[in-house]
Amino acid sequence: MEIACLDLEGVLIPEIWIAFADLTGIPELRITTRDLPDYDVLMKQRLRILAEHGLGLKEIQAVVATMQPLPGAVEFVNWLRQHFQVVILSDTFYEFAMPFMPMLGNPTLLCHKLVVDAQGRVVDYVIRQQDPKRQAVLALQGLNYRVLAAGDSYNDTSMLGTADAGFLFHAPDKVIAEFPQFAAVDTYQELQQLFRKHSERRIT
Repeated sequence: MEIACLDLEGVLIPEIWIAFADLTGIPELRITTRDLPDYDVLMKQRLRILAEHGLGLKEIQAVVATMQPLPGAVEFVNWLRQHFQVVILSDTFYEFAMPFMPMLGNPTLLCHKLVVDAQGRVVDYVIRQQDPKRQAVLALQGLNYRVLAAGDSYNDTSMLGTADAGFLFHAPDKVIAEFPQFAAVDTYQELQQLFRKHSERRIT
């Protein structure tokens, strides 16, 4: 049996922090894991900026409520679900990502959780475990699943390297250059072809 593991932001939905940065006019919030490999440094920077500007979970969720999956994402996931079980492995947070799940057919989502105080301020975050995407792939392989994975950022590369086949999707040029071992494509049609090619089953 084969499982498809996908990153969420940048692969199936727009980058939430970039959308929030554009609305608030805070350019520092546009930095994502496509730019900064160290997730802990990135999140501490984001929490500091939120505190400085008096912004909390309510403001971010208001932006999320206006967002939709990327064009073609729903159709791609629908196709993928016909041939694979689908798991979303993301470094986003349940408080942000859950509204998108019904739009994508309610795939399994494994991500992180925010710590929010009584005033709605985001004061901390809790990750599932260190290097969670890679650990999830290892766990699935330990259950004798074959894993094919796709992502777009530095924080996806350990997942892609551990998977039986890993692909970069719409990744920045610098990530593609640093990780030439992963096939890199920019359209869902091309990504679909990679899943077909690397599956052990004949997929039409």
